[in-house]
Amino acid sequence: MKPALVVTSIVGPNEPLSLLAAGAIKHGWSFYVIGDQKSPVDFRLAGCQYLAIADQLCLPFRYSQQCPPNHYARKNIGYLVAIRDGAKIIVETDDDNLPRESFWAPRELDREGVFLPTAGWTNVYKLFSDNSIWPRGFPLTEIRKPVPNRTELSPVNSECPIQQGLADGNPDVDAIYRLVFDHDTHFTANKAVILGENAWCPFNSQNTTWFESVFPFLYLPAHCSFRMTDIWRSFVATRWLQKKRGRIAFHSATVYQQRNQHNLMKDFADEVVGYLSNSEIKEVLEAVPWSPKPEVFMQSAYAQLIARGWVGKNELELLASWFADLANLGLRYNKDGGNL
Repeated sequence: MKPALVVTSIVGPNEPLSLLAAGAIKHGWSFYVIGDQKSPVDFRLAGCQYLAIADQLCLPFRYSQQCPPNHYARKNIGYLVAIRDGAKIIVETDDDNLPRESFWAPRELDREGVFLPTAGWTNVYKLFSDNSIWPRGFPLTEIRKPVPNRTELSPVNSECPIQQGLADGNPDVDAIYRLVFDHDTHFTANKAVILGENAWCPFNSQNTTWFESVFPFLYLPAHCSFRMTDIWRSFVATRWLQKKRGRIAFHSATVYQQRNQHNLMKDFADEVVGYLSNSEIKEVLEAVPWSPKPEVFMQSAYAQLIARGWVGKNELELLASWFADLANLGLRYNKDGGNL
């Protein structure tokens, strides 16, 4: 099964996109680049299927007609196109990540690693680095919490339908980290860390592999903070997998990030809601009645996020369109949460 690669971009064919396209050709991957209103009108890159806004509006998806422009959530359209074209594995990254050769390694559902049984928040980045570092979305109150020693963790081989790869260079950390520290990061190439059923650590959309059983949880909310869309997605997916006894793996870096230019104070402002609320969001999601059907659980989860003002009320309409499109594509689930 060859993965499908999905990226959203408002830049032209830069070095990372060109390397991704060349690698997709070499390794036989499908590669989709999802444009937006700010994207170049003359985007051309061999090895990728580029979808401008006009192309997206011609797709037979309810979601593509409703998703707001100029938003990272348009990446959802790329996921739908990949599923339409038969993808069973979806890999996502961004247009500022340079793939290493290890990025193109075959993706396997079963993953060897060390098992993290710790309950609650655990800073997985610290299990790959001796430096002071934490992932974007990690509660600030938990940064000083000690992490287990790797030698204390048991080896395990487990099904991991979500696998988060790290990024060297300028990895996915929050604005506070970037405002305080100014240096490149290189994570150690240790065995993957596989989260236990009560362990929490945010994962992002920078270098992430998704298998078909969790495709519904690819959904990025549009009516929320831009800097929290993939983080809150990760919380929803984490809670569902915890109850289903599914696993999330974090593995060593297979990309090097040369981060696009950002206004760090704007990033900080967009992240404030997460600094203030992420621990509470975890508690709210833990109280959501669990259902083996992703649609039922996600509707309940986002209804709670909306009720508390973290997500806008129009999100439920987008979510309904997302699931209608998945159903039309044949992605349905039985009473145990497995694919029909």
